[in-house]
Amino acid sequence: MKIKHRAQGSKTQEEESVSAQLQEQMLLSTVASSVVGRFITRSSRVSGIPDPSFFTTSTKMALEQFTFGPYKIDSREVFYSTHLSYALVNLRPVVPGHVLVCPRREVKRFVDLTTDETSDLWIAAQKVGSQLETYHKASSLTLTIQDGPQAGQTVPHVHIHIIPRKGGDFKENDEIYDALDEKEKELKQKLDLDKDRKDRSLDEMAQEAEEYRKLFL
Repeated sequence: MKIKHRAQGSKTQEEESVSAQLQEQMLLSTVASSVVGRFITRSSRVSGIPDPSFFTTSTKMALEQFTFGPYKIDSREVFYSTHLSYALVNLRPVVPGHVLVCPRREVKRFVDLTTDETSDLWIAAQKVGSQLETYHKASSLTLTIQDGPQAGQTVPHVHIHIIPRKGGDFKENDEIYDALDEKEKELKQKLDLDKDRKDRSLDEMAQEAEEYRKLFL
């Protein structure tokens, strides 16, 4: 009896048919994924549904823990972050868009920041300030640090105040620094999450942060 051996590397007609079907299914799956992806992205732009990356950023922030000096910060108040810095909405802003940018590490004085932290902090402030100036239709920015208690710092954690400015927002321009001193004192008294809030609610602040978060997608 002669046994016929199939040549190595050759395929039967049935195997070739199965292979062709698998390739066709893979092609259809790739095309479908591409179409769905484009549909979601386009729908996000047209109908206002957030881009999937928005949920990734929001979810990531929600899982992180932030502190401001000895105080806990609810992650819903944070709208921008890097590996070294973060930006949060203000409990008592002096004008709309007044936010804070802080190093993640608890550092009391500006001189104690590392070179990388200093660079990252100001790059974050530059990016945040630019976006909020446009968002609030402002024409200028005040960026200031109250570095130490005699400079008006009440929370022992370096933070940059970013304040969108418009013509006439203060009668005398230097009045903004008096307003900042007053708000700093109030901020220390109101930051503890275990105490009742008597001014802006957490929901109100979270809604503001959510709007700002969209600026950095």
